[in-house]
Amino acid sequence: MTSSPDPRPVDVLVVGGGAAGLSAATVLARSRRSVVVLDAGEPRNAPADGVHALLGHDGVPPLVLLARGRAELESYGGRVVNTAATDAHHEGDHVVVRSADGGAWAARHLVLAGGAVDVLPDVPGLHRHWGGAVVHCPYCHGWEVRDRRVVVLATSPMALHQAGLFGQLTDDLVVLVHDASALDPAARERLARLGVEVVDGPATGVVECDGVLVGLETPGGVVRADAVAVATRVEARPDLLDDLGLELVDLEMHGVVLARHVAADPVGRTAVPRVWVAGNATEPMGQVVMAAAAGTRTGAMVNADLVTEDQERRLATR
Repeated sequence: MTSSPDPRPVDVLVVGGGAAGLSAATVLARSRRSVVVLDAGEPRNAPADGVHALLGHDGVPPLVLLARGRAELESYGGRVVNTAATDAHHEGDHVVVRSADGGAWAARHLVLAGGAVDVLPDVPGLHRHWGGAVVHCPYCHGWEVRDRRVVVLATSPMALHQAGLFGQLTDDLVVLVHDASALDPAARERLARLGVEVVDGPATGVVECDGVLVGLETPGGVVRADAVAVATRVEARPDLLDDLGLELVDLEMHGVVLARHVAADPVGRTAVPRVWVAGNATEPMGQVVMAAAAGTRTGAMVNADLVTEDQERRLATR
C-alpha cells in the first residue's frame, strides 16, 4: 500500500510484524480498533527451517507462519505496511511515526515489537550456518541435532549450563573452549567426571565439506562437529528507542550479560506514555510461543486503556 506523507490517524501503530506484533495487532483489530503494522521484513528466526514448541504449528517455516498471521490480521481489517519505522515523536495525546517509504501515522498508542538480533561469537564462517548446523536454543533446535556430534562453543561460564542442556540430547558432546575464562578448574573437573570431552581453542574458523559444516578449526587441529551450539548475545532492535527516550538494560545471569532489552512492566507498558513493547524486544529469551502470548496480552491491555480514554471523552461531553 502507498502511504501519504501526512500523518494518518490510527488507534494503534505496531512496529514489527513478527509473532508479537501480529498477535497484538490482531487482538486490537478484533476489538474493532484501527491498527497498522509496519514491518521491515527481518524476523529473528528467518534462518531456521521451522518453528518449534508452538502447539499445533510445530515445524511450520517461520515465513509461512507470519504469512498466515498477516492474513488473519487483514481478515479483521488490520493493515500491514512493508517498511521500516524511521523516527517518532509525541504530539499531544498521539505518537507520530514516520516510515522509510515516506508514510506517517499519528497513533493514540504505539507498540514496539521489532524483536531482537542474535550477535554470534566472532568465528569466521559461523554465521553462514546460523539456524541450521549452528544453534543456540535446545528447546528450539535441540531435537533436530539429537544423537549427533554437538560441539558447545564455550565463550562464557554459561557454557557449563549449555553443555548440560545439549548433553541430554546427545552422548556425543564436546566443549570447545573459545574463551579461556569460560571454564574454571571446577567446571573442567565437573565435565570430565560427566565424561564430556573438553578441547582448548580458540575456534579460528568453520570447516566445510560441499557447503556442509563438518567441524571447527583450532590451533591444535580440527574438532569434528555435526552441529555447533553457541551462546549469542541478544540485542533488542534499536527502532525508535532514542527518539522516544527509551534505554536498553542488561539481562544478566551468573555475572554474564546475556541480552540487552527494553524495560517494561509485566503487560508491556514502558516508562514513556502511550508507548508499549512486546516480544523479544523486552523478553529476549522468549520463544515464538512466548512472543505471541506477550503480543496478545499487550494488545488487550492497550485496548483496555483505549476503552477508558473513549469513556472519559464521552463523559466529558455530557
